[in-house]
Amino acid sequence: MPQLDTSTWLMMITSMFLVLFIIFQLKISKHNFYFNPESKLAKTQKQSTPWETKWTKIYLPLLLSQ
Repeated sequence: MPQLDTSTWLMMITSMFLVLFIIFQLKISKHNFYFNPESKLAKTQKQSTPWETKWTKIYLPLLLSQ
């Protein structure tokens, strides 16, 4: 029974990783990324809530007896 020749496997696996790395680098380099994403100003609107316009009193039951 002949034995499997594994002498070229290391070279094949290494070259496969190199080719995959080059392919991914080429795919990533074709994307357009924004240079400064913080420059866009998000429009934030202040929500008016009813408790911001009036004073509220907090009563503590333990302090009422004094």
